[in-house]
Amino acid sequence: MEISDIIFYVAEVIGLIAFAVSGAMIAIDRKLDLFGVVFITFVNSFGGGLMRDILIGEIPPKMFYNYEYLIYVAICAVTVIVVVSILKERFFRNRAAIDKVINIFDAVGLGAFAIVGVKSGLNAGFGDNVFFCVFLGMTTGIGGGILRDLLSHAKPLVLVKQIYALAAIIGGLLFYYLDKMDVNYTVSLVASVLLVVLIRMLAAYFRWDLPKVNVEVSDGNNQKHK
Repeated sequence: MEISDIIFYVAEVIGLIAFAVSGAMIAIDRKLDLFGVVFITFVNSFGGGLMRDILIGEIPPKMFYNYEYLIYVAICAVTVIVVVSILKERFFRNRAAIDKVINIFDAVGLGAFAIVGVKSGLNAGFGDNVFFCVFLGMTTGIGGGILRDLLSHAKPLVLVKQIYALAAIIGGLLFYYLDKMDVNYTVSLVASVLLVVLIRMLAAYFRWDLPKVNVEVSDGNNQKHK
């Protein structure tokens, strides 16, 4: 295995573990049953990669034959369940701290998967199509979270909360062009992942949000209605 393949593998594993932890914690916070927590953990970790593989024609998708990845995610799910079961009072009482932990893992997973998605597009022979490669990166990063929220009857956070998909796009663009300029692969990957994580952390801290369409109207009594 070449060094670039090892780095790519490490990035995938980091993304899987980060999304597995955040997915399990979100599922527990939404009070799903044991199967629901495990299922949502797998969806959060593999949903984006599943979409990516289908788009580039990798059939069956990697998750169905790479059992090593399944084991990693399963271990993370069980570990989170056990830890939360032991510390359940603290978990539900310290909501602000839990949200920060989820946000950190989610940011790392987003950054790693965004770059993995772009690299998958490059490896599949779509290197001349920047739009498709970056779209693959964004889809890999946010696809699992969208499926997670839809399955748990929540509005997808990526569509309403802070800078999320945009961070994946920016990080994906940076990686794409660094790769095109033949910048060292490790440097390109680390710089791009850190940029995504930085954007997400700053967005969370300063509560940056994209503008929303205001559909409120005022009546004669100065009351607003949607």
